[in-house]
Amino acid sequence: MTLFTTLLISMFVTIALIPIFKELAVKVNAIDIPEMRKIHKRPMPRSGGISMALGALIPVVIWAPGNEFVRAVIIGSGIVVFFGLIDDIKSLGFKTKFTGQIAAAWIVILYGGVKIKSLGMLLPYGFMLPDILAIPLTLIVIVGVTNAINLSDGLDGLAGGITLISFICIGYLSYLHGNLALLILSMAVIGAVFGFLRFNTYPASIFMGDAGSQLLGFLAILLSISLTQNNNNLSPILPLLIMGFPILDTIDVMISRMAIGKSPFAADKNHFHHKLIRLGLYHTESVLFIYITHAFVVSSAFIFRFTSEWFLLILYLVFSGIIFTVVNAADKKGWKIKRYDFVDKIIKGKLRIFKEKNIIKISFKSVEAGFTLLLVFTCFLPVSIPRYLSLLAMIFLVLILVVWKMKKEWTRNVMGFTTYLIIPFIVYISQTDMVDWINHGIVKLYTISFALLAFCSILTLKFTRRRDGFKTSPLDFLILFTALVLPNLPDQRIQSFKMGLIAALIIVFFFSYEILKGELRTDLKRIGLPTLIVLLVISLRGLIG
Repeated sequence: MTLFTTLLISMFVTIALIPIFKELAVKVNAIDIPEMRKIHKRPMPRSGGISMALGALIPVVIWAPGNEFVRAVIIGSGIVVFFGLIDDIKSLGFKTKFTGQIAAAWIVILYGGVKIKSLGMLLPYGFMLPDILAIPLTLIVIVGVTNAINLSDGLDGLAGGITLISFICIGYLSYLHGNLALLILSMAVIGAVFGFLRFNTYPASIFMGDAGSQLLGFLAILLSISLTQNNNNLSPILPLLIMGFPILDTIDVMISRMAIGKSPFAADKNHFHHKLIRLGLYHTESVLFIYITHAFVVSSAFIFRFTSEWFLLILYLVFSGIIFTVVNAADKKGWKIKRYDFVDKIIKGKLRIFKEKNIIKISFKSVEAGFTLLLVFTCFLPVSIPRYLSLLAMIFLVLILVVWKMKKEWTRNVMGFTTYLIIPFIVYISQTDMVDWINHGIVKLYTISFALLAFCSILTLKFTRRRDGFKTSPLDFLILFTALVLPNLPDQRIQSFKMGLIAALIIVFFFSYEILKGELRTDLKRIGLPTLIVLLVISLRGLIG
C-alpha cells in the first residue's frame, strides 16, 4: 500500500500545484517565449518542474529510508531545481548551470556514496576503478545525462515521456532486487511525471522548464547508477540503455555542431525530434516515434540485464546507429514522408457515415451509464470500507455540495479532483479485499464490462464532433505501455497483488471520466452524479461497517 500511496500522493500533489505555479510563473516572468529554433507558437509558463519536485518530495520524505543516500538525493535535487528555477526566470549561461549541476553531483558522490567503480566485463575480471578515476567518471556521467534530458525537452511531452519509461524500468528492477529506497524514489517520480503530463501532452499548457528537465535527468542517471553499481547481478552498462535515446541524441547533435565549427552548447534545430518534423512527421507522430524507440531500448535493458557488457554495448550501438544514420541521411537529402489522400477519401468518409447514423449517441450513452454503474458496483466489492476512506468521502461530499452552492464555477474542478482521488483507492481495496459472494462468472463479466466501457469510450472519442477537451495523444502510448507491461511482469508477487488488473481498471475509469467531462462540458449534474453517488455509498458503508 505504501508504494501505491506514494504514486498517488506525488501525482495528485503535482496536479494540484501546477495551476498555482502556472499563475506564479507569469508574475515572475518564468515564460518560454517562441523563437526561430522552438516549435511552440505562443508563450508558455515554465513552472512544471517545481510542481513535480514538490510532488515527488512529499512521499519521499514520509516513506523513504532516512539514510545518507536518500538525504544526498534530496539535497542534490534541491540544488538542481534551484539553479533550474533561476535559469527559467533569468536565463543563466551554461557555465553557471554547470556549476549547479556539478555541485549537486558532488553531493551525491561524496555524501551519498554514488560512484561508478565497476564496468563489468569491459575491464579485466574483478577490476574496480580507484576513486581517482571513479569520481571524475561519475561526475561526467551525471552532469552529461542531466544535460541530455534538458536538451531533449523540445516537444510537448517528450522529456517527461522518455524519462517516465526509464523510471518504470528502474523502479521494477529496484523492486526485484529489494532496494526500497530506489523503489520509493522511482514511484514518487513516476507519479509526479504522470501528473505533469496531464498538462504537458500536445498541445501543452505548461512546460517543465530547466528545473524539471534537469531534475528528471539528474534523478534518472543517479538512481540507475546506484542500482547497478550496488548489485553484482545487474550489468553496470545498463544505465546506458535505460537512458539510451537522450544520451545518443545529445552526442549526435554535439558532434554535428562541432563538425561545422560551432560550440557544442550552441542552441539549434538539429535534435532528432527536429529532424523527424522536417521529414514530415506531425508533432505527435514525432513524439510517439521517439517513445517507441526509447521503449524498445529500455525493454532491451530489462530483458538482457544479465548478459555481458559487450553484448549490451554492441546491441545499443547497432540499433541506435541504424536509427540515427537513416534519419540523418534522410534529413540531409531533404526527404519528405509522402502522405496519401486515401485516408481522407476512404477512411474519413466511412467515419462520416458512422456519424450520420448517430453511433456517437449510442456509444456515449453507454459510456455514461457504464461508468456510473461500474463505479458504484466497485464500491460494493470490498469486504469493508476503511474508516479513513469513509471519512475522506464524507469530507469531499460536503465540500462539493458547499462549493456547488457558494462558488459554482469551482465545482467542476473539485468534482474532478475528488473523482481522481477516490477511484484508485476504491479499485485497489475492491481487488485486494473482495467479498466472498463474488464467483468466477461475476468477476469475468465485471472484467468484460470494463473492456466494453473502454471500447465505447474509444468510439465516442473518435466520432465526437467537439473540437476542445480530451483527445488522443502520445500520452495514450505511455498509459498503454504501462497497462500492458505491468500485468505481464514475470513476478508472482506482483501477480498475487493483481497490480496489472488494478492499473488497467483505474486507467479505464480515468479515460472514461475524461471523455464524460469533454462531452458534457458544463452539465455539472450529469458529470457530478456518479461522483456524488459513490461518495455517499463509501460514506455509508464505512459508517455501517
